[in-house]
Amino acid sequence: MLKGKKIVLGITGSIAAYKACLLIRQLIKRGAEVQVVITPAGKEFITPITLSTLTHKPVISEFFSQRDGTWNSHVDLGLWADAMVVAPCTASTLGKMAHGIADNMLITTYLSMKAPVFIAPAMDLDMYRHPSTQANIKTLLSYGNHIIEPESGFLASGLEGKGRMEEPEVIADRLDQFFSENSQPSPIAGKKVVITAGPTYEKIDPVRFIGNYSSGKMGFAIAEECLRRGADVTVVAGPVSLTCSSGIRRLDVESCQDMYDAATSEFADADVAILAAAVADFRPALVADRKIKRGKDDMVITLCPTHDIAAALGASKKAGQTLVAFALETNDEEANAMRKLEKKNADFLTAFLGSLANKQKFLETQTDVYPNMSEWVMSTEERRQLDQETTVLSKELNSCSISAIVSAVSASSAVLISVLLLSGWLLGILQRVRYSEARLRSLIMRQALELKPDCAYSWFSSDWILDCRARCFR
Repeated sequence: MLKGKKIVLGITGSIAAYKACLLIRQLIKRGAEVQVVITPAGKEFITPITLSTLTHKPVISEFFSQRDGTWNSHVDLGLWADAMVVAPCTASTLGKMAHGIADNMLITTYLSMKAPVFIAPAMDLDMYRHPSTQANIKTLLSYGNHIIEPESGFLASGLEGKGRMEEPEVIADRLDQFFSENSQPSPIAGKKVVITAGPTYEKIDPVRFIGNYSSGKMGFAIAEECLRRGADVTVVAGPVSLTCSSGIRRLDVESCQDMYDAATSEFADADVAILAAAVADFRPALVADRKIKRGKDDMVITLCPTHDIAAALGASKKAGQTLVAFALETNDEEANAMRKLEKKNADFLTAFLGSLANKQKFLETQTDVYPNMSEWVMSTEERRQLDQETTVLSKELNSCSISAIVSAVSASSAVLISVLLLSGWLLGILQRVRYSEARLRSLIMRQALELKPDCAYSWFSSDWILDCRARCFR
């Protein structure tokens, strides 16, 4: 989708300025037209003649190009461009952009820009995590800019951590994705969307509660997608360990009562409510004010129903509001889901048909497809070897070094990589290190193809692989 797009590329005084050449190649290769605007400090790291050769355009750096009255119009550049990318962007330029200090051609071009602006910071790890830098990033995000976060790795200072400018291929992918997704207007752009996510905890005493296994990942993923499509998103989140984009308004709650109060209040002026939370259906009738001590006799906890949030919102729904509910069924899935759709007065209902009851049925189906699966057994020696590989891989994953991670992946057996791939490892690693998806997928799939599917499915369903995965991501 970059074909025919006009891109202003801002380059600042960073050692990562050499990557701008690779980014220009990526953009032009995809059909874009690139105009470089470079700061005086940027020219100390890369010469205008190199950039001009790659873009086939004169590089703009100063307000006045000659002494005959000719000048470069930042206003014209702001009207000409379909997007502006500042890569690399130093801490100094971040601060100037955040506070409108227009002392060079790049900043005046940014302030005149009518098109979306993408910023790829590059600096040492201590500079990046400094409160002033983080405050500037939040300010720029609040203005509607897109921040392409730096990756973690070896830095020019000799230290290792977060601060490396994202790879040019990834930046080009982000632009490509942006124009692809925005080629048609989103139907929820500007709409207020309320999303519930995660579990609720119902207290038994000060240290115990009734809860469930919900991670909140589905609700948070939906929230991120709604934000990407231009919605005004509010997430009512149960007790989860997830983070969300700064553009999402987050309300943290614990109990069903808390979630009920927040959801009903937010839904009053919302356009859409998506109820992805796993809300407890029952709570203890009495909550002890002190920890309940162990006794010899059986303990009985009397439960009473909690608020039905979906039904409450369905009853209060006004014309023009949309309610999306969720259902997890273990039997008579479709019939129960249809009854719930009507009972809750929801417009849509996402039903996880047989999510629990059909787990065994799924494995039995796979046995039919792969007859030898039930006969395959992992030997003690194989398990010992793979335990060692998992330990090594987990250390590299937690190091946040792309080179170390890729080396560990390359050295790992096809068996381990395939199992981790099936158990969601690929998504996790991409989110963790922001490595080129195409390159990593190619690397993993080459190894995964060596493994017979029956073995992979067998391990995927075992407690052992769940333990391996937990060790890699704790």
